[in-house]
Amino acid sequence: MMLHTETLGRGPDVVFLHGWGLHGGVFSRLARYLADSGLTVHLVDLPGHGHTPAEATFDIARIADQLALAFPLPVQVVGWSLGGLVAQHWAARHPDTVRSLSLVATSPRFVRSADWPHAQPREAIETVGHNLATDFEGTLRRFLALQTLGAPHARQTLEAMQSLLFAHGRPQGLMPALQALLEADARAVAPEIACPTGLFFGARDAITPTGAARWLAHTLPDARLHLFAQASHAPFLSHESDFIAALAPHLDLFA
Repeated sequence: MMLHTETLGRGPDVVFLHGWGLHGGVFSRLARYLADSGLTVHLVDLPGHGHTPAEATFDIARIADQLALAFPLPVQVVGWSLGGLVAQHWAARHPDTVRSLSLVATSPRFVRSADWPHAQPREAIETVGHNLATDFEGTLRRFLALQTLGAPHARQTLEAMQSLLFAHGRPQGLMPALQALLEADARAVAPEIACPTGLFFGARDAITPTGAARWLAHTLPDARLHLFAQASHAPFLSHESDFIAALAPHLDLFA
């Protein structure tokens, strides 16, 4: 399958992978800034999101393999939430193609368990899936609201996200991707991620708590944690200037 990708700018390559329910366009403002700063930015629509058709299953490892084929030269990868989970597999499975990794409000595991308290209860994610069938748009909008919960200017951030929600069309593969979030556990691959990794997390995030960030910082061989004290699940939107100030040096270092 061809992954729809929007590319802008000229210079070293940076690939952005979005979160569940959205598309590459969620990074449009950030992408324009980085393109103007001398980078080539690739905004990918993951399967079943935006302009990329859905597949029967959202196979994270296979998607990581597709990305490595699509971007065979070493690139820098920025992954947010679900996109960050895909990015972890990409960096672990194809280390020669990933120069640096930036993980934004993501986790190796999105479901709470006895040995993993840094996540939501399984029932919370399953409820999202049940509600999609009866109130598709309302469920997505409530999920976006959860991502901004607790952050200053949450209403403005939510409005920005809602305005982008269907900018690439109505997503067709959200249930397979949600199922992947329920099943995924990338903890075993974390030690295999050898590239320099920046971790960018909001301290008020209810979806990927700071415990997940600290676990990644401790487990990844070469990682540095940037914590935004007032941010929730979308620091690149709610705290754009602070996020750019933290991300740009990480990207420039390996450009």
